[in-house]
Amino acid sequence: MGISKDDIPFIFERFYRGEKSRNRETGGSGIGLSIAKAIVLAHGGKMNVESEINKGSKFTVKILL
Repeated sequence: MGISKDDIPFIFERFYRGEKSRNRETGGSGIGLSIAKAIVLAHGGKMNVESEINKGSKFTVKILL
């Protein structure tokens, strides 16, 4: 639970998977956050993350209406 501070600069890159996610048990391709950020940016918005190991992560999306 939570994202390492070392991984945060890379989590929105296509196919990036943090060290803990690089096993067959967790699954995923590492493309979801990249797609989400592309959609948000296409609408003129911003996407940010705050995370703490063993506590969790909070993703914030801001789009002006």
